Amino acid sequence: MKTNFTVIPSSALTKLALTLMTITFLATTPLCSGQDLKGKRVLIVFGGWDGHEPGKYVGILLPWLRSEGAVADTTSSLDVYTDSIYMNSVDLIIQAYTMSAITSAQEKGLLTAVREGAGLAGWHGGLADAFRNNPAYQYMVGGQWVAHPGGVIDYTVTITDPDDPVTRGISEFSMHSEQYYMHVDPNVKVLAKTTFTGEHDYWSEGCTMPVVWKKMYGKGRVFYTSLGHVAADMEVPEALEILKRGIRWSAASRHEPAERLVKPVY
Repeated sequence: MKTNFTVIPSSALTKLALTLMTITFLATTPLCSGQDLKGKRVLIVFGGWDGHEPGKYVGILLPWLRSEGAVADTTSSLDVYTDSIYMNSVDLIIQAYTMSAITSAQEKGLLTAVREGAGLAGWHGGLADAFRNNPAYQYMVGGQWVAHPGGVIDYTVTITDPDDPVTRGISEFSMHSEQYYMHVDPNVKVLAKTTFTGEHDYWSEGCTMPVVWKKMYGKGRVFYTSLGHVAADMEVPEALEILKRGIRWSAASRHEPAERLVKPVY
């Protein structure tokens, strides 16, 4: 089948996106191995609930990806996942598609592509609150959103793996956003966490929750960060840098050996 892609024109880029492109946070920090995006085919699939501003995120990421030399396509149709010829050519899938539904054929195409070596990267509800009725999809992602007590609040993100290239050189930082409470695969490699105070749901006081992780699904590298309820959250330079590094790491999936990332917490 032939897939038609919708590309957001440069005239639609927001002022926020232009501001974020100027950020030079941690410019002297060594980048993660395999991070070179030059020549890699990246597919951004966006849509679902508009409250997570998927279009604005495309406006942030698309110019950056192309500036890095990636061959970047965008689409708002999940039918792209059923195009096996195209999906076999993709190095990285970036998905920003909150809630909604996915057909069996679409899900099979996505899972097969990642299992056979395409990378998968995403954030917040666009990856870990998509397709709530699909446990096989959630198994691939490594977690599922279930609550954000208090809504948009102030909270702290702590780096748990300072040696990983995705988080190296980044210190503890603050967010004013949704603090995601999630059901998480115990075998993901957690790179950052947050702790709930119990102010909004007293029974969650002291609960430590993963915020950033990476894992393998077959041959595919999967990266997730719960940061990013709205595009303005990426004005926090640490949040944007973590997302960019995770994208670079995932995009190397077809080009570097699979990593041993099983790291059980019990």
